[in-house]
Amino acid sequence: MSDKRSIIITGAAAGIGRATARHFARRDWFVGLYDIDGVGVAQLAEELRAVHGATSITTGELDVTDPDQFNDAVQAFIAVSGGRLDVLFNNAGILKMGNFDQVDPALQRKTIDVNVNGVINGVAAGLDALKATAAAHGDARIINTASASAVYGIPELTVYSASKHAVRAMTEGFSIEFEPYGIHVSDVLPSYVDTGMVKNQEHQTEGFKASGIAHTPDDIAKIVWRAAHGEEIHYFGNKQLSRMDKLARLFPGYVRRQIKQSSGFE
Repeated sequence: MSDKRSIIITGAAAGIGRATARHFARRDWFVGLYDIDGVGVAQLAEELRAVHGATSITTGELDVTDPDQFNDAVQAFIAVSGGRLDVLFNNAGILKMGNFDQVDPALQRKTIDVNVNGVINGVAAGLDALKATAAAHGDARIINTASASAVYGIPELTVYSASKHAVRAMTEGFSIEFEPYGIHVSDVLPSYVDTGMVKNQEHQTEGFKASGIAHTPDDIAKIVWRAAHGEEIHYFGNKQLSRMDKLARLFPGYVRRQIKQSSGFE
């Protein structure tokens, strides 16, 4: 196997994925850029290759809801990474703000398909390569992008919130299942990030209007870097969210009231 550590990033064309790609490439990792936006990852690859060299970057167009495409992407990646897959970063996701009865049900189902099944497909496709890397080098990682909405269900984001609760649950379960293989599993849970996916919403939730942008993509890329080297299961975007998570488990009624107030439902 190669001596250079490697990472697959889904949803790499923009936002958190793009910032994470830059962060890891600067630190001499072999970076695989995958996104349904093939033009976007090609442009990012051109930028990174100009700085870090052609041998450090590979790309592919990937719909994470297609398990065959994901399998092919992983096989193509390890063919050029020296057989290594140190980190699988399941980051691809979609978001639509609005009351449930104001959003097309087809889009709600797509949210589950991308945000939940995309993680399942990624883990299924990458697990053998992660096992082999952990066996050879003593460590491999799965990092999933969850959300602050995985702390407590959020109105006007209900299906999205449910998808991120599922990601959190998978993170916790996989972290136990895969520990014997030397694979550490964790997630990152940011609040609203300064990305097009958030800012370009036709309808902005009252909660978003009240709280606003909490992080830059670079902020979250730094947290992903910590997750690639740390031992925690959940990496929260800030201390306030970590405290809210503890409160949601101890005093769910209090957190519910706070969310209702901030979301304009009282």
